[in-house]
Amino acid sequence: MPEKETIERAQEDAREGKSPSTQAGEFVREEMHHVREGKHGAASTKQAIAIGLSKARRSGVKLAAPRRDKASAKTRQQASRDYRKGQNKSARKTSSTRSRATRTALKKKGHSAASSQSLSRQARSAARKRGAAARHLAAMKAVRTKKGGGSHTTRKAA
Repeated sequence: MPEKETIERAQEDAREGKSPSTQAGEFVREEMHHVREGKHGAASTKQAIAIGLSKARRSGVKLAAPRRDKASAKTRQQASRDYRKGQNKSARKTSSTRSRATRTALKKKGHSAASSQSLSRQARSAARKRGAAARHLAAMKAVRTKKGGGSHTTRKAA
């Protein structure tokens, strides 16, 4: 269950007209904090992100399932299931047995998945998959949106 503040921050993002992925980012952020705090672990950074996105979908964020070329059929199926559950708001109680089993399994995993080093590695590999043009556009936007016009090296990179 996501924390109250996380849901409120995501709803505020929605009111401000921010994209669903930005709203979902709040849940991913919360998940990273949980792993760092030792609430539970994660097998990889990718898994920690996936848990956050799942929580976001189940909390009503209008984040669609990934495209066919971006994820496996099983992942897409689960994502659309989470999405439907979040939009439906059915009052079914979470199974305590299943919840406990998941928490126990995650507690056995490591905590390095949320380290700044592994997050950086994940971000770089994700950017690499997007290609040079997308990276260039992101760098250009970073220069535009950075306060003070950005440093010389930032402008040079863009």
